[in-house]
Amino acid sequence: MQKTEAFLLFPCDISVSSEFGPIEYKGPMSAVYIEKFIRRVMKPLLYIPSQSELLDFLSDYEPGVLGYFEFSGSPQPPGYLTFFTSALHSLKKDYLGTVRFGVITNKHLAKLVSLVHSGSVYLHRHFNTSLVFRREAVNYTAENIHKWALENREALLRWLRPHGGKSLLLNNELKKGPALLVFLPFNPLAESHPLIDEITEVALEYNNCHGDQVVERLLQHLRRVDTPVFRPLAPEPPAQLPEPPLITASPCCNTVVLPQWHSVSRTHNVCELCVNQSAGGVRPSSVGMPQCSFFEMAAALDSFYLKEQTFYHVASDSIECSNFLSSYSPFSYYTACCRTINRAVTGFIDSGQGVFETPTIAFSSLEKKCEADPPGSVPHIEENRYLFPEVDVSSTNFTGLSCRTNKTLNIYLLDSNLFWLYAERLGAPSATRVKEFAAIVDVKEESHYILDPKQALMKFTLESFIQNFSVLYSPLKRHLIGSDSAQYPSQHLITEVTTDTFWEVVLQKQDVLLLYYAQWCGFCPSLNHIFIQLARLLPTDTFTVARIDVSQNDLPWEFMVDRLPTVLFFPCNRKDRSVKYPEDLPITLPNLLRFILHHSDPASVPQNLANPPTKECLQSEAVFQQGHISHLEREIQKLRAEISTLQRAQVQVEAQLSSARRDEHRLLRQKQTLEKQHSLLQLHSQQLQALYEQKTRELEEVARKLQELADASENLLTENTWLKILVATMERKLEGKDGAESLPPPQEVGSDHPEPPGPPRLPGSTPLPSNSSSTLASERSNENRTD
Repeated sequence: MQKTEAFLLFPCDISVSSEFGPIEYKGPMSAVYIEKFIRRVMKPLLYIPSQSELLDFLSDYEPGVLGYFEFSGSPQPPGYLTFFTSALHSLKKDYLGTVRFGVITNKHLAKLVSLVHSGSVYLHRHFNTSLVFRREAVNYTAENIHKWALENREALLRWLRPHGGKSLLLNNELKKGPALLVFLPFNPLAESHPLIDEITEVALEYNNCHGDQVVERLLQHLRRVDTPVFRPLAPEPPAQLPEPPLITASPCCNTVVLPQWHSVSRTHNVCELCVNQSAGGVRPSSVGMPQCSFFEMAAALDSFYLKEQTFYHVASDSIECSNFLSSYSPFSYYTACCRTINRAVTGFIDSGQGVFETPTIAFSSLEKKCEADPPGSVPHIEENRYLFPEVDVSSTNFTGLSCRTNKTLNIYLLDSNLFWLYAERLGAPSATRVKEFAAIVDVKEESHYILDPKQALMKFTLESFIQNFSVLYSPLKRHLIGSDSAQYPSQHLITEVTTDTFWEVVLQKQDVLLLYYAQWCGFCPSLNHIFIQLARLLPTDTFTVARIDVSQNDLPWEFMVDRLPTVLFFPCNRKDRSVKYPEDLPITLPNLLRFILHHSDPASVPQNLANPPTKECLQSEAVFQQGHISHLEREIQKLRAEISTLQRAQVQVEAQLSSARRDEHRLLRQKQTLEKQHSLLQLHSQQLQALYEQKTRELEEVARKLQELADASENLLTENTWLKILVATMERKLEGKDGAESLPPPQEVGSDHPEPPGPPRLPGSTPLPSNSSSTLASERSNENRTD
């Protein structure tokens, strides 16, 4: 089978197959992507010759379709061309080629994927039952095979490639639930992608809820572990899952880190919570693998946090233990043992030593790292592993995690070479040597979390990142995006707050009135002069007037607002008792002052606002008001005079407009009259043109006839000349005959019948025959008859 391809590169990249038709390329305008697309068009089918390459094909994150064809009996077995065309259909539908097509020619290799007959097609799926195309149910055509693969494919990972214009691509995907966005540099022409293989391994383990043996073998192949004898991958009936163990079967424990008792504290309360323990004290040990169900531990955590205040202010080296009943069962006990621990050593929670045993390793480097961290941060699991590589937590907790949490993640990949701007908007550093970044975006909760950019993007960091997000009380800190901190001079009355300076401004030891606004809020700028007047009235040493642009800065969830503009008042040393300005009350200077006086501490209120005004103050205020009123009355008189002048000008303009309208109507009528006359002149011109053409034709006919008459006249003149000659000749002949009759008859010489004399001849002329006269007469009569 001979085929040719042509590639048109302007105005858009289109690959043309001589047997299939045009396949338009709509991907990124990058050389490597275009070359990858051309290679896919030139070779849409991948040949699978061995078990190793079959495992590579099946363990890939993209869905794969396999076709089995026997080439021994025919150079082109039945159905092969149809399967080849279906691969081209896939490229035409999706230029990325997310559905891969492979061909198997070895019958023993085909049996491993339950393909027995030549021409059969197999769709591999990791977690759902793999499918074989049923010819008896659907016609074996290229479009049907492509449609069947597209409708039944299983997306383990998905590439996102925004085209840069307005699109709902990200919105539609993020609305499906929490999403893990992984940015990595991608080279489509590379033969191998180790980082994508690790991410694929993470996705397989995350979704392997039932411990499928086929998935386990594929995971072993991804880890490049020597796999046992390759057993068939045909769909097998699901094994019966064992019954969940009872709560009393075996206990499980979990480590809980309570927040600091004060914002500036560097200590935490670390507790070990165990399920179904006796009333006796239990010494916390290293964290073991949970052997109870996820729901049991969730119930234990609920009960523990109800008793959280019991351990909130523990500040000693001793271990405090407490027992409490389950909220769901009166026969189950929970035991929690806690101890105060410095934040610098919380990284040893997962180590092999006891949590409360004194570690033997130096803390200097870790202390320096913690001092550089922002206040309130708690080292995550992935941070502990990064600092202590020898700590290895088994992946048993991670396997099948998507089925044990209500915050199931959808995993997406983005090429950081093309879309690093999106990563920077999520919190990635703009200047970095390796463009690798991961973030979890939860649209429903209006929050997102980022993986520490200092850590390498690899399998165990991603697993820990996903685990921290999936637990009931996630230790991940919500990432907030803020604009650059603006440094204003001291003479500025209003303080501009950003995400970085929010806590610094709100937690300072004075009252704060904060205005929430946005650049797209049209009403917000009208409040600036009110807040400037308020800031001038209030002393700067005890009161702060501030504002924050919520369109450029993220806020902690407890201080978010749902409408703009919004005003919040934070009392001094009582930040937990912030008050929102009533929405039904207009934002004016007197109302703001009453609002502040009502909710602020009387000791912090200025005396000029707290004390009642004196009589002199009232009199001066009345004089000031009277002067202000007189000034306003003068301004009103000026405005009225200007209004009357404008009204007169309006009358003049209206008169001019009416005159202009009349002129316009007159000109319009003249225009219509001229158009009618023009049309009549055009019609008359057409009639004259037709008459001219008619007279021209008649004159030409008359000229032709005159020419014919002239020719006939010339002919008649010629004939008349001949007739004159003939008449003259006849006359001479007749004269000669009459003379002969009067003379005596001539002597006969040599003949009895002498020849009669002929008519006289002109010199040089041919003698006329004897019957010439009769001939001329007959010709003359014939001519007369012809005329």
